[in-house]
Amino acid sequence: VQLQASGGGLVQAGGSLRLSCAASGGTFSSYGMSWFRQAPGKEREFVAAIRANGGTTYYSNSVKGRFTVSRDNAKNMVFLQMIGLNHEDTAVYYCAGGRPITSTVRQREAYYWWGQGTLVTVSS
Repeated sequence: VQLQASGGGLVQAGGSLRLSCAASGGTFSSYGMSWFRQAPGKEREFVAAIRANGGTTYYSNSVKGRFTVSRDNAKNMVFLQMIGLNHEDTAVYYCAGGRPITSTVRQREAYYWWGQGTLVTVSS
């Protein structure tokens, strides 16, 4: 499975961005998708995840209420809509795919495939 993230850029604080991740290979509708991010000098952290059928979503406390993860299984795409961005959201954002169980959905180790990352920079 290959994943290609896009949509990052420079945005002012309070602004919004929509990240996209295109998947190829494998059966997209059979695996869960997630977004992680890594800020300079920090470890990669969980942001959001969505089940294979799109029925259940998960968010980190830091983005809940501001970010929305969604997917289009017909187009093999997953999205991350981000609003109310602040400086702390500056990071490289990665999409990832795998078959996590509920207890592991927020863990990096649960995901097999990773995109190359897209940089989001929020100016204050």
